[in-house]
Amino acid sequence: MKWKIIAGSVLLIMVLFYLFFRTGASGPDTELVVKPQYGTFQIDIVTTGELEAKSSVDVLGPTGLRSIQIYQINIDDIVPEGSLVKKSEYIATLDNSQLIEKIKNRQTELEESLSEYTQVKLDTALELRAARDELINLEYAVEEKQLVLDQSTYEPPATVKQANIDLEKAKRALDQARSNYQLKYDKAVAQMQEATAELADDQNRMDFLNRMMDQLRIMAPEDGMVIYARDWNGKKKTTGTQINTWQPIVATLPDLTTMVSKTYVNEVDIRKVKSGQHVNIGLDAFPDKKLQGTVIGVANVGEQKPNSDSKVFEVTVEIHDSDTTLRPAMTTSNNIVAEVIEKAVFIPLESLFNQGDSITYVIKKNRLGYTKQEVLTGPSNDNQIVIVEGVDQDDQLLLSYPADLEDKDITVLTARP
Repeated sequence: MKWKIIAGSVLLIMVLFYLFFRTGASGPDTELVVKPQYGTFQIDIVTTGELEAKSSVDVLGPTGLRSIQIYQINIDDIVPEGSLVKKSEYIATLDNSQLIEKIKNRQTELEESLSEYTQVKLDTALELRAARDELINLEYAVEEKQLVLDQSTYEPPATVKQANIDLEKAKRALDQARSNYQLKYDKAVAQMQEATAELADDQNRMDFLNRMMDQLRIMAPEDGMVIYARDWNGKKKTTGTQINTWQPIVATLPDLTTMVSKTYVNEVDIRKVKSGQHVNIGLDAFPDKKLQGTVIGVANVGEQKPNSDSKVFEVTVEIHDSDTTLRPAMTTSNNIVAEVIEKAVFIPLESLFNQGDSITYVIKKNRLGYTKQEVLTGPSNDNQIVIVEGVDQDDQLLLSYPADLEDKDITVLTARP
């Protein structure tokens, strides 16, 4: 009888012991637990982007407006975005009001130059004609003095001498007049050259303004689809928008055979992005369509987007697939595969806990209760993290922190990193 009592007591103790450790020292067995996963671990960077052509032809306004002190000009009219145009077909018209005012002013200056040119031409013609008439008269005078001298052969010596003096004076006067004529001629040539140059300069400027006026009607440089250009703030340039003459791009004509997705990665993740990485691409417009791409460009300098405090870096993804449904400005979702680790052990981020800044640990559940185990972690993605040391594939890990474990010691790794 006594051994039955002892046996019953032992059995009762075993049952109580089992129930105690089955529920755990700190809570019921309803705790959420997970097992570590083993296999390929992938680190994705998810971003939103926008499609554009890898190469395109810019549709430009007049490039000479700055030389006539026009620095901004409005778009008066532009064809709808997405229009298909042929080479030399109409695309847009720019505001001509500033140019018309400058043409009026230049026309006044041109008329003044023409008047000055005409006046100089008349004045020099009259002056040279008078000088030529004077030369002719002086030549006649020399001939007359020569005749007088010839006829004074038999005159008294004094008369002959006077005739010689008169002839020499007439010759000197003719020589002086010829020299003066040459000076007047050179002066007239210089005055005409100056007046001609000024008139030609004003005429060239007028011709330039007229060419600028013609260029305000913008035609397509190549065949293509019209895509509106964007300002520095990302807004599209359309009717009523100003363009500056340092970058007079009105629109672009993209080559749709090769498309890229322009996206932006925050400064925290940009160190993980490199050229050559694979990208899985989705389209908001076609949710069922999946495309493949490759990172072909990562900006070295960050920029700050409007209404944002964080810096982002531009990343360019080239799309491998050629698809006629792809259009510029379509929104894309880009999964950049930053890193792939084969044969990795990884757990949910919720299973990871920290004690201060020094120790990272997990909480393992076993038959005897809970154990805090320090772990050595590796790379992580948005949901999971690689465990280099500290857990086995068969471990059961808690997803939440149970009560009454604050004072429980952490089992540290034998060789801490």
